[in-house]
Amino acid sequence: MATSVPITDFPVRPLPFGQVDDLLRLQKAAQKINSILDLDQLIDKVVNDVARSFGCLDADIYLHNEARGELVLACAHGCKGCELHGHGHSLKIGKEGMVGYVAATGQMRYAPDVRKDPYYVGCEETTLSEVAIPLHVGGQLVGVFTASHHELDAFPPEQLRLLQALCGDVAVAVHNARRFREEQKKREQMSREVHEARSIQQALLPKSSPYVPGFAISGFSMPAGAVGGDWYDFIPLDRGRWGLVLADVSGKGTAAGLLMSATRGMLRSLAESHCRPAEVLTKLNGLMLDDFPAGRFVTMIYAVLDPAERTLTFSSAGHLKPLLVDSEGARFLDSERGLPLGIVSGYFSEKTVQLSPGSRLVFYSDGITEAENDKQEEYGAARLQEQVMRPDCCTESILEDVRAFANGQGLHDDATVIFVKS
Repeated sequence: MATSVPITDFPVRPLPFGQVDDLLRLQKAAQKINSILDLDQLIDKVVNDVARSFGCLDADIYLHNEARGELVLACAHGCKGCELHGHGHSLKIGKEGMVGYVAATGQMRYAPDVRKDPYYVGCEETTLSEVAIPLHVGGQLVGVFTASHHELDAFPPEQLRLLQALCGDVAVAVHNARRFREEQKKREQMSREVHEARSIQQALLPKSSPYVPGFAISGFSMPAGAVGGDWYDFIPLDRGRWGLVLADVSGKGTAAGLLMSATRGMLRSLAESHCRPAEVLTKLNGLMLDDFPAGRFVTMIYAVLDPAERTLTFSSAGHLKPLLVDSEGARFLDSERGLPLGIVSGYFSEKTVQLSPGSRLVFYSDGITEAENDKQEEYGAARLQEQVMRPDCCTESILEDVRAFANGQGLHDDATVIFVKS
């Protein structure tokens, strides 16, 4: 429970009533109450400050639990019995005490002598008078406010009217604070779920680079949001060969992440049983046409590296052209045929390239080439080519160069790179 901060607009003594100043104090107090969105702090302020300001022996707020048909004690000031029960003590609507009666009827109930009131349930021995006021918003019960006094008939009509007016503002403030708390809980739950999804997705990426004699292979993926649709993988195959894959699932967020995970599982299964990249993509496309929702697709490049032969055979499903740098210079490699996966049935072509010593090959996603700076200029293929031709180029240097180019604009799409150096 938050520490109470007194409402200074109320004097710490019973108020003089029937004056304009009283209404001004009420208006200022209501403004302060309605500015608080933390439910515990709000209730604590209302109960403690009103109790002190009105010279009450006790003040409580019960909140309506609609699902259980109960009123649950949220805060108590001055009543040893209520404080002993503690927060969470509940009363049945229409069955228990003045609080239950007021909640059922929707009308304020004042007992000038609690000893004569049939609905009063004793809690504090020195209580002689008590008032219970319903808290309503738009005809819906929010809760009940109660105040008690050690004197008989301690609440004159002017004070009761003032309390009723104040409770109208309290009801709205409590209603807003409860909605704010519910929205906070939903956002926190969504944040936890997104964090868990990100952790799972990161766990699906390679833990380390593969050891391939004569080659240095690395990869890195930088999601634009908490969960991304890009994915890369290194798949060990027979005879010392390795499958290299980089894919980009359409869309962003959790949905793209789920489809990425499904694609990864299917591809890994197919890669182990089918040798050639074109055959793997053809089979994978057929599975995705059956399982993927309409409108979703995946661009992918899948390659098999044979270190013994120093060859790399790749097949592309609508993905960006790989960039090869060797003794002949830098060039982007074309593939003849291959639409993105999950659109239509079809076959995929292959291309084999020789990786001479000193050559380097880069697979990348469109988050690299389409990254924009503050002038809305794209990073582009030419800048990527210039970066890869640098002697010190690596996966990290490419991503750092893209980030520097974006110049604080941030990445609007996932950025992924596989770098193969011979």
